[in-house]
Amino acid sequence: MINEEERLAVVLREFARTLTTDFPIQGIVDHLVGRIVEVLPVTGAGVTLISHDLSPKYVSASNAAALGFEQLQSKYGEGPGILAYQSGESVAVPDLLLDERFPVFGPAARAEGLAAVFTFPLRHGDGCIGALDLYRETAGPLSVHEMITAETMADVVSACLINAQARERADMASAAYLYDSLHDPLTDLPNRTLLLDRLYEANLRAKRSRLYTSVYFVDLDRFKLVNDHHGHHVGDQLLIAVARRFSNILGVEDTVARISGDEFVFLCEALPDPIEAKNIGGRIERVFDRPFVVDGLRLSISASIGMAVVGPGEEVSAELIAHADTAMYLIKRHRGGRRHVVGQVDSALSSLPLNFEQEIGDALEKDELQIAYQPIVRMSDNVMSGVEALLRWDHPTRGRISPLIIVGAAERSSLINLVGEWVLERSCAVLRRWGTGDRLAPIGIAVNVSARQLVSGDFFGTVEHAVSRAGIDPTRLVLEMTENLLIEDSDRAMKVLTDLRRFGVRIAVDDFGTGYSSLSYLTRLPIDIVKIDQSLIAGIAGGPEAVVVSAVTNLAHELGMVVVVEGIESQEQHDEIVRMGCDYAQGYHFAVPMSESEIMESDWSLPLPNGASQFR
Repeated sequence: MINEEERLAVVLREFARTLTTDFPIQGIVDHLVGRIVEVLPVTGAGVTLISHDLSPKYVSASNAAALGFEQLQSKYGEGPGILAYQSGESVAVPDLLLDERFPVFGPAARAEGLAAVFTFPLRHGDGCIGALDLYRETAGPLSVHEMITAETMADVVSACLINAQARERADMASAAYLYDSLHDPLTDLPNRTLLLDRLYEANLRAKRSRLYTSVYFVDLDRFKLVNDHHGHHVGDQLLIAVARRFSNILGVEDTVARISGDEFVFLCEALPDPIEAKNIGGRIERVFDRPFVVDGLRLSISASIGMAVVGPGEEVSAELIAHADTAMYLIKRHRGGRRHVVGQVDSALSSLPLNFEQEIGDALEKDELQIAYQPIVRMSDNVMSGVEALLRWDHPTRGRISPLIIVGAAERSSLINLVGEWVLERSCAVLRRWGTGDRLAPIGIAVNVSARQLVSGDFFGTVEHAVSRAGIDPTRLVLEMTENLLIEDSDRAMKVLTDLRRFGVRIAVDDFGTGYSSLSYLTRLPIDIVKIDQSLIAGIAGGPEAVVVSAVTNLAHELGMVVVVEGIESQEQHDEIVRMGCDYAQGYHFAVPMSESEIMESDWSLPLPNGASQFR
């Protein structure tokens, strides 16, 4: 037979275990009242957690009668439990008939069969969070030992409940933080991070379905004029109104996100055919048919809408956003305020002539392609320590062509290897020329590599030839790959990257944070440098993006990697990434992309004075 001491020990151990579990508060109090009647000579037990205004927060009882007594105290605002809560001291009522302290509760409880009650405060610091009530149907006191046992039980339960309340508050704060980190604070729409998460999930669903997926990139036309003429408050209210209309046209499986100032992205899944995708584009366009009424103003605006569609079995990735963005850019530049569609197997090239690939080949032969160089600045002393090579083409009739379009067209033909080889050869050659100057310390150059370029032909041989021909140290060459390429590509790509690193070339994961980012990828990928995408930088001062940038930086440093931050445009952003310990940065705060001669004419060995840009 288990004696009283052993039963008490068992119960106390049970409650001690709750300190390391995730039991809910209601579960703890329900368990308490069910066990205490087994330890002490009482007919019922109840617990009420009380807020500062004496209203009950949680109520539990071992049986219906005990629950009725708890509710009577809450109903009348008096009783032994409330007195114990207010005084912080135990309250013993061995005979309710003889006690005059509770003129309302006493008679009502006696009428329900209560003869004695013993109450113990649930203490927390200098105050209380509630009370434990022990009820008896016969009058008579508890022994000193029983009173001590009950008080011990109350103290243990109080500790368990305080721990559970702290955990509950932490869970609520964590949930609120998670929500805020995934939503735009102005419109409450999903932000870029959540959109990319939804893209990843859409890709998993698309692989199992035989349906279409579409992405729409929406940019408001002349939105800056609204801010300039009416103020940013009106501009903000207009964005909220636009977001509200967008939400009203969404299907059950659709997502609309605000990814920057006046830019929105729709993700629409499970479409039966491309015609439906075009119909959705029309619905988005009709959102702007009616004026928006904001602060008594009637504002008529339009939008440029780019669309990208993939069919059954095709990849749903962040590239869809890039394609839709390019389509939007083309229509905005050439016409404005209309939709521009990127078909299901096209990228951003649907408005270009069929012989565009041949024009790229001609541009190579005529030496029309150029490379601009954007400085990469070391944060420890604000000295330039490298550059990123950026492909440029000023077309004789079409003006400047986006690098995305050049690469997209080249990848659809055999030209990607020729273009990539040209960029590598030119970059290595210019790096050698810079390295021979008296004023210039050896600096590195970063070259972007496309997916097809990496896995087609003898890419390792192309790199080795370019480095050897220029006579440069291979460690001064950085090859930048997108996050998705590194994560999703084949074993062959991983082998090429491994061979390149063995040769001495450094590998950078570019635009980290735009794909389905996971810090765990950094531990598995063959990379030396992490380039944090500029989309995480805009809200870095005090925003949730700062947590991501800090986490990436810390993990990269633990793994022996270097961190480069893209898109620095202000002193505030500069100071924030310095505080976080980021190694290098690039952006318009330091310099716009520059020509080879501009690089040569500048004394890059001198640090920036107080972070002020001498590169502009």
